[in-house]
Amino acid sequence: MKGVVLRRPGQKTSADFRDHQPALSCPEIYRSVELQDDHFHDQCGVFAVYGHPEAAKITQLGLYSLQHRGQESAGIAVSDGSFLAHHKGMGHANEVFSAEVLNSLPGHIAIGHTRYSTSGETDLRNAQPLTVSCQKGQVALAHNGNLVNAPAIRRELEARGDIFQTTSDTEVILHYFARSKQTGIPESLADALDRVQGAYSLVALFKESVYGVRDPRGFRPLCLGRLGDAYVLASETCAFDLINASYIRDVEPGEMMILDRRGITSLRFSPPAQPAHCVFEHVYFSRPDSLVFGRSVQASREQLGRLLAREHPAEADIVVPVPDSGVPAAIGFAEESGIPLKIGLIRNHYVGRTFIEPSQASRDLGVKLKLNPVRSLIEGRRVVLVDDSIIRGTTSRKIVRLVRDAGATEVHMRISCPPTVSPCFYGIDTPTRQELIASTHSVEAIRKYIEADTLGYLSLEGLRRAVGDHDGRYCLACYTSSYPTTIQEPLITIRHRD
Repeated sequence: MKGVVLRRPGQKTSADFRDHQPALSCPEIYRSVELQDDHFHDQCGVFAVYGHPEAAKITQLGLYSLQHRGQESAGIAVSDGSFLAHHKGMGHANEVFSAEVLNSLPGHIAIGHTRYSTSGETDLRNAQPLTVSCQKGQVALAHNGNLVNAPAIRRELEARGDIFQTTSDTEVILHYFARSKQTGIPESLADALDRVQGAYSLVALFKESVYGVRDPRGFRPLCLGRLGDAYVLASETCAFDLINASYIRDVEPGEMMILDRRGITSLRFSPPAQPAHCVFEHVYFSRPDSLVFGRSVQASREQLGRLLAREHPAEADIVVPVPDSGVPAAIGFAEESGIPLKIGLIRNHYVGRTFIEPSQASRDLGVKLKLNPVRSLIEGRRVVLVDDSIIRGTTSRKIVRLVRDAGATEVHMRISCPPTVSPCFYGIDTPTRQELIASTHSVEAIRKYIEADTLGYLSLEGLRRAVGDHDGRYCLACYTSSYPTTIQEPLITIRHRD
């Protein structure tokens, strides 16, 4: 079994010393995207529980806490020890799972998923967990990440006669699992994962067990907790807080964790690789109240703001965060600079997506629906606007105009990360390189475009310092164009919208 190494932690094998391919520059991703929101979007959140009599209800609560990681669909699969059942739907967790639905999902083992698509159409058939029956029994799988060689694998399997039920990259793992000549579940799952490349934090449900798996580089987070006599897995620790579970540790990169009647079994399915944790989890994606990659997200973001204030000070009267993601960095900026923090922009949390409309006036309305300035705080003052990123620049331009229209005499934009110059291939919904404004424009050109008086980005060194990256454990590809894995081919993602 090529490259499959199942062993206890610390046990060396000859595969540990295999040569690894060097990281190569990636080709461009060409795909259709919505231009309604000038932020990156993560793919999804995953949750699992073993040993709780109301596993489905606990999983729904976990999905509530992970809703920020995906709002397109939600799903839960459960096992009572002999049979798997599942329910999935489009929308948020509270919309998909009524009390009646949860009561129809009895069992003490469950996994759940909340999705924002980066690979595959926005369609109920792509909602996860994906479930199949094969000669190894029933299995349900939920995936956070993106497989960079999935298109090639899919073509290979379809040429052999395999029939795919979804357009999701996750399904290729199930096909290889079902095809594996290994007899045991851990060996078959390791065999399947040896065929794929890229980012994956997985939870897999079998009739008597739950598996938690992270790819060898650990792109996406996955952590272990305890709830009484039960064990839980989640993309972020904020999911543990809601259910009063205690955080134990992260699932390690390259680790396969098995939760069953024996307790916890830890296996290594892959040789070591250079870690590549997604730094954007700390910049933007994760909730501030989470521990991600063993570090407080709130602490990281406040430090981003402090270092930003040192690198790009501004003569101003107030610091205003762009809500909600800009708030922690703005706190740090205000503390470091001594300029008072004011909540000068109020976000309407009850507005859904704003879609592209024919006229510029209706496009600008999208920002006004979501954000409204507090004129009494802004009028006649010099304002530092703090945000987490500039992607296309369109939203930043509208926000600067909004603040000026509210009476600001100066607007100084500060961004708590470096310029974003490259798309992501590892589970983030990103624009193409051509649509990333920093890939084709200088900082001064971006400043002119967004109509700010000054513009300052945090340096790459400042970013690494803020997240405690002293030994190169984070993926910085969106800022450097240096990717940690080889991308074999252009990834083509066709996303249909009604």
